[in-house]
Amino acid sequence: MTDACLTFRNLTLGYNSHPAVHHLDGSVKHGSLTAVVGLNGSGKSTLMKGIVGILQPMAGACLRETGGRIAYLPQQSEIDRSFPARVVDLVSLGLWSRRGLLGRFTRDDRAAISNALGSVGLEGFEKRPIDTLSGGQLQRALFARVLVQDADIILLDEPFNAIDTKTLGDLIDIIKRWHGERRTIMVVIHDLQLVRDHFPETLLLARHPIAWGRTKETLRPENMLQARRFIEAWDDEAEWCEPATLGIGLDHQSRGARQNHDHQPAPAEKGAA
Repeated sequence: MTDACLTFRNLTLGYNSHPAVHHLDGSVKHGSLTAVVGLNGSGKSTLMKGIVGILQPMAGACLRETGGRIAYLPQQSEIDRSFPARVVDLVSLGLWSRRGLLGRFTRDDRAAISNALGSVGLEGFEKRPIDTLSGGQLQRALFARVLVQDADIILLDEPFNAIDTKTLGDLIDIIKRWHGERRTIMVVIHDLQLVRDHFPETLLLARHPIAWGRTKETLRPENMLQARRFIEAWDDEAEWCEPATLGIGLDHQSRGARQNHDHQPAPAEKGAA
């Protein structure tokens, strides 16, 4: 029996024939809490969409454990706040996989929604239109939607953008609670100090994996420099490459990228992959 709930096998993802994540190999363990970091354009959000199935692989595969429920929270910029919906309507969408969009809610469903709103500090907000919420209030409501999904795997794409310090602390507490419940969590995040303080594992992307493992090892200065140089040297018009053509850019064993994972060597710093 494997302890992996997600497995990447030479996974390549992209848009319009242009790869954005290249040759990702490795696995995500049950109950792990992983930050996904990298500069803009490094493929973090693309990876989230590939895991949830919004993007199909250009090559390789992303394998999920059979039966595992998954919850995905996209960036706030992808939420249509002009849609005429109330907070309770937004949160109840977390039940659609069990009830369907037109299904009738049970007493237990309504209790779950109420409890979720209480857990994120939005008691009494049920009938508030979502277009009247602040950024922090909207993010709390979106976390409540994830709570009612009761998922085994939780993917959060930049959940801490445009929120106040109090909301940040409350959402971190919810993530830690999920971690304590042995749910598997992957979070795209820019604030590296938050990563160091709260996330035991980190995947550093620069369109390919630079390092993956314990956070302290992954965020070593030489890895961060490697990621920056790779993104700066990237050519979006480069031809397709194969894994066998890639050079070895860093020693993953010494960088911590094989701690709890099984990765292929990273490509060289320059040139397209």
